[in-house]
Amino acid sequence: MSQDQDSFLYALSSNNAWAGYKAHQNPNFFSKLASGQTPQILWLGCSDSRCPETTILGLQPGDVFVHRNIANIISPTDINTSAVIEYAVVHLKVKHVVLCGHSACGGAAAALGDTRVGGVLDTWLTPLKALRHAHAEDLDAIKDTGVRAVKIAELNVEAGVKVLMANYSIQDAIEERGLEVHGCLFDIASGRIKDLGFGTKGGRGVGADGSGENVVKGKHAQLVFRGGNASMTVR
Repeated sequence: MSQDQDSFLYALSSNNAWAGYKAHQNPNFFSKLASGQTPQILWLGCSDSRCPETTILGLQPGDVFVHRNIANIISPTDINTSAVIEYAVVHLKVKHVVLCGHSACGGAAAALGDTRVGGVLDTWLTPLKALRHAHAEDLDAIKDTGVRAVKIAELNVEAGVKVLMANYSIQDAIEERGLEVHGCLFDIASGRIKDLGFGTKGGRGVGADGSGENVVKGKHAQLVFRGGNASMTVR
């Protein structure tokens, strides 16, 4: 049996154990999950295997509606992304749209390099390449390659949030029911999510309760945006 087969069989076995644990922990968990979804968050993130949104948010299945692609690029002409946004905002009526980049991003590193990746990837990464050229002076002044990659990842989130804020479905939801848009960065080395301050409230607005924080409640935990950071607490 090959190592690849071993990995797949292990995944199936792990799923079986997880399903058994969840059913034991809460006998109604899966039947309730099967009855429908009411997520509060639309997560737009990177396909990187180290950034599984529900896990790093400390939330549960049913809490987060998700779209991920390489380097979390938001293009207004990408019908895939547009369809996800429309369904989440118009039909599921999520309360928060979160665009999250991350450190150690391969797409960011590729955009900063001078060699071609090959195939369709070079086309896909064109927006990141454009950001590199638009901010060449600032990026070239950063000597540490890791820090430089984080900087272009942040610029990518900022550009993506601007595209989101120009989306008609999002604009209508902001005006009609107070939808919030957040631009964040996940630091893989620490496991922490930082609110970059892009979006409807700049990441630093006062919450509805006047406490200066926004709380997103899931079924078993809640995500708190506070002072430019996001943290999870179990309920």
